[in-house]
Formats: sequence, C-alpha cells, structure tokens
Amino acid sequence: MAQGIDLISEQREAGETANQKAGLREWLGLALLALPTLLLGIDLTLLHLALPALAIDLRPNSIQALWIIDIYGFMIAGFLVTMGVLGDRIGRRKLLLAGALMFALASIMAAYSSSATMLIIARALLGVAGATLMPSTLALISNMFKNAHQRGLAIGVWATMFALGMASGPVIGGLLLAHFWWGAAFLVALPVVACLLVLAPLLLPEYRAPVSGRIDILSIGLSLLAILPVVFAIKQFAKYGAVVSAMLPLVMGALFILLFIKRQRRLSQPFVELSLFTSRHFNIALIILLVGLIGVGGTMLLVTQYLQLVVGLSPMAAGLWMGPPALAMLVAGIASPLLARHMLPGRIIALAMGLSAIGYVLMARLDNSPQGIVLVTVAFSLVYLGLGTIASLGTDLVVSAAPASQAGAASAMSEMVQELGLAVGVAMLGSLSTLVYRGLMDTVPIELTDGMEPVVQDSLAGAVSVSSEIPALVLEQAREAFTTGFNIAAGISGVMIMCLAILAAVKLRPE
Repeated sequence: MAQGIDLISEQREAGETANQKAGLREWLGLALLALPTLLLGIDLTLLHLALPALAIDLRPNSIQALWIIDIYGFMIAGFLVTMGVLGDRIGRRKLLLAGALMFALASIMAAYSSSATMLIIARALLGVAGATLMPSTLALISNMFKNAHQRGLAIGVWATMFALGMASGPVIGGLLLAHFWWGAAFLVALPVVACLLVLAPLLLPEYRAPVSGRIDILSIGLSLLAILPVVFAIKQFAKYGAVVSAMLPLVMGALFILLFIKRQRRLSQPFVELSLFTSRHFNIALIILLVGLIGVGGTMLLVTQYLQLVVGLSPMAAGLWMGPPALAMLVAGIASPLLARHMLPGRIIALAMGLSAIGYVLMARLDNSPQGIVLVTVAFSLVYLGLGTIASLGTDLVVSAAPASQAGAASAMSEMVQELGLAVGVAMLGSLSTLVYRGLMDTVPIELTDGMEPVVQDSLAGAVSVSSEIPALVLEQAREAFTTGFNIAAGISGVMIMCLAILAAVKLRPE
C-alpha cells in the first residue's frame, strides 16, 4: 500500500513539473554529460582501426583479437542494470564520479599493456567502469529536464553524442595512429575525466530514489549471474555453434533469470521494477535497439577492415572516410526528436530503418575494386542515419515509460541492449564473415613457404601482415574471400533491419 501511495505521489509530482523549463545550468550540465557519453562511444570502436597496429605489437591470435574488441561491450552490458539501480539507490552523481575515476585508471592500464591478455583485462575493467557512467548520465538528464519536448531533445543530444563517439572512434584512432603508438588512443579519457571531476559538483544535481530502502545484495548477485553467462553463451554460440561451452552457460543464465524474477516479485521494494515491461512501447523500443545495434556492430568492424585491408587505406585516411557516416548520424540524432513533435515516432523509426536496409543492400553488392570506397561510404551513411534515429527516439521511448525513481534502471536497460547488440554483432557477424573467409581460403592454389599457409587462412589481417612473403595472387584471393564474407553479413543485416522497419510501423502506435 505504501509503495502504491509513493507511486501516486511521484506521478502527481511529475505532472506538476512536466511543463517546468530547464535553465542555463541544466543545458551546461548536458554539455558536461555529453563528454563522458562521447568518450564511452569512442572507446567502443576506437580499436577497430588500431587493431592492425596493435596486432603487430602484441601479436594476439584471432580469438584474443575478438576478445580485445568486444569484451568492453560485453562487460558494460553485464553490469549496466546493477549499476543503474545502484545509482538510483546511492546517488547518480556520486556513482558517475566514482566510475569516471575508475575509467581513467583502467585507461592508463590499457594504454601501457604489454600483452594481449593484459589489454583484455584492462578493457574488461573499462567496461565495468563504463557501466557506472552510462546509466548515470542518462538518468541525470531525466532529472534535469522535466519538460517532455526539452527532455526529448536532451536525450537526442545524449544519444547522438554516444553514437557520434562510436562513429568518430575510428577517426580519432586513425589520427592518433598517424602520430603516436596505439596506446595513446586510450589516454584521451584523462582530460575528459579531469573536466568531469571538477565541474560535475557545480553543474549536476544529485538524485536518489525517495524511498530507496536497503540494497538487496542477493538481487545484485542474481542479476550478474543471470546476465554474464548469457552474454558469454551468445559469444560462444556465435563462434562455435551449439557446443557445450555455449549451451551450458545459456541454461545457467536462464535459470538465474527465473530466480531473479521470482525474488523481485517477493520484495516490497524490488531491485528492478518488473512493471516496466508492461509497456508495449518500452518492450518494442528495446527490441529495435537490440537488433538495430547487432547490424551496426558487426558491419562497423567489417567496414573499417575493408577500408584498410582491401582498399589499402592508412588508418588516418580510413578514419576520415568514416566522417560522412558520422555526420549522417549527427543529423538524424538531432533532427528525429524535433520531427517527432509533428510525426509519430514509430513512423520516423520505420522510415529510418528502411533507409538503413537500403544501405545494407548496397554493402551486400560491394566488391574489392578501388571504386568500392565510395559505395561503402554512401551505404554506411544510410546505416548510420538509421542508427542516429533509433538511438535518439528509441532511448526516449524507454526512459519516458519509467517513473523518476526508476529512471536509472530504465536507462540501464536501454543501454544494456545497445551494448549487447553491438557486442553480439561483432561476435556473430564477425565470426560469420571469418567462417566464410576460411571456407574460401581452405585451399590456396599456390604452395606457400612453411608457416605462411595457416597465417593466410586464418584472416585477411594475417594475410596482409605477410604480404611481402606471399604471391600477389594469394593476397588478391584473400581480399576477395573477405569481401564475400562482408557481403553475406551485410545481406543478413539488411533482412533484420527491414523486419524492424515493419515492426516499428505496426507496433509503435499510441497506446
């Protein structure tokens, strides 16, 4: 009964402040929150262009290389819900500052890693730290901007900064690699964290849930035991299929999900409010964010590799060619919440997903000729146009469905499915393209010297790394095999995104 009274009181208060306009301090606070948001996006894709240079220095095998890329996103996805709820309970600004400090220390460790294993551990710690930053920034925005139109625009800016960080990661990585060693890419976090630690107490409000109660440690443990095994299972399934190492953690995770749900229903103050999932818009928006980011995550890695390993661009040049997609995403992220004042969000998302599907179809027709650079840039710009739209409107739909006291949890779920989608995309589509490559390179027509054949058959990056020691015909065959794998991955992504367009048009209607 008390919980129901609190909820009614919170809804009444929300109605009274719905028209309250944000002032200069709130907009300056949004600019400050944009910095860690941008940083998190950058860190997610920063290594896509740096991987070839990193591979020369640390010499990771193909499995370690994938872990270096996607362990960051998987750890964020695993810890987001826990950190989002903790922010609601102990204070969102407090968690933001603690996470920022941890992020800086883990960045230093990553920059000076001396082995692939050390870098994987550092990236895992960055993921845990990132899980404290993401829900805190978005939940604080929901506190600072009470007016629905202003909140929609603020969330659009937030989502655009994260997506822009993802898009600019390869650009920044390319510029840094042109002048410094690969580790310098991680040190960009230090000035951002310093700025946040100094200005956050001045510009950002503190917020805790009015009735927070005690923190249920058992619920925290159950949530981690539910999410992390599922995340690991998805990664293993994408690489090896339905093997024991994939199915066992999947079953384990499903069991702990059921135990977690059962405990939440028994608690008077649940760790995660299950009533959030009664909203159709909340559920559909989560599905669109998850599947949309699966397509982006896998093809982003393949595009950066295509530009460097097939077209032969330097990291800096490849990064600059990623500029137009970043601009398309920036325009979509800002314009979509403004357009939503005059059109239904579902129609806008459906239109954007349709344009993205066209981009994937264009990438499915890509070849390894020099002219492919223009086609892949145009195609990926269409993909990023859709990304900016769903990151902005999809996130707003999720956060708007939650009461203020659950904004951190709702924000965490929105971000969790995006991070999980990106990581699954890298694992699933990356592994699929690798499988196609290895199948086509199973028989090399020309006999190679001892030790060269396994390197060439493992990946295109391996073939390029020994290009001076193998015939040009073999290298050309490797590039054709990689492009074929890219085509197949893009075609599958296009089908998924077209299904999302139909889902948005049919289901995202006024409730």
